[in-house]
Parts: sequence; structure tokens; C-alpha cells
Amino acid sequence: QVQVVESGGDLVQAGGSLRLSCAASGITISRYCMGWFRQAPGKERERVATIDTDGTPNYADSVQGRFTLSKEKANATLYLQMNKLKPEDTAWYYCSAFEGVSGIPGIFCYLGRKKDGTASLDAWGQGTLVTVSS
Repeated sequence: QVQVVESGGDLVQAGGSLRLSCAASGITISRYCMGWFRQAPGKERERVATIDTDGTPNYADSVQGRFTLSKEKANATLYLQMNKLKPEDTAWYYCSAFEGVSGIPGIFCYLGRKKDGTASLDAWGQGTLVTVSS
């Protein structure tokens, strides 16, 4: 079975840093798109960052220059280093492993999930809460 588990969420003061971790099991993460998504109170879920199988990351404009995505193949873990946090970053953060629009191996993962009805993977973690105080 496929499992995705996030950790690292915490309460942090504005301007501070936090590192989120996402451990994936049951899949070969080097073959699939992976990314972080978040949902703030009263808002819809949004993409934070995605990473292609070749290591190419893509960030949402709101976090560009502040967040850094990395993947550690040895322990099948995806990391999100968050710096210069702002109150608007407060949200539940979710990690996901998925088959992107380009198939396997995943490239252009920022474009989202495969939409032809044949996606082989769309796994989500339970979420971890990040709260940034002003």
C-alpha cells in the first residue's frame, strides 16, 4: 500500500523558519511527481511547490524565494524548507505523490495531475499544521 506521512508543523513567529518532512512508502518516489499543498482557514487548497523526477522544483509565486523543496531518495523523503515565514503561510500542509500530466516518470509536475482518467497514483498525507504568528 502507498502511504504518505507529513511531519514538522509547528507554531512559529513571523520571519522564522520551519522544515516539513514527507515520508513516502509503497512507491518509488523517483518515478512520480511529488509536492506540497496547503489549505488555510476559509480558503481552497493551493499548490505550494512540486518537484519533478529529475529534481526540478517549481514554486507558487507566494512562496518563491522563501521556500525550498528537496527530495532525499535514500529514505524516500520530501522536504520543504520554509524561511521568512509570514502569517499568511498559516495553513494545513499536505504532501502528495501523484502521476502528473506527463505520465511516468513525472515532469512538469506543477501542471498537476493526469487528467485522462488513467492516473496510477494520487496519494495524500494526513496533513501537518503550520501556524505563523504575527
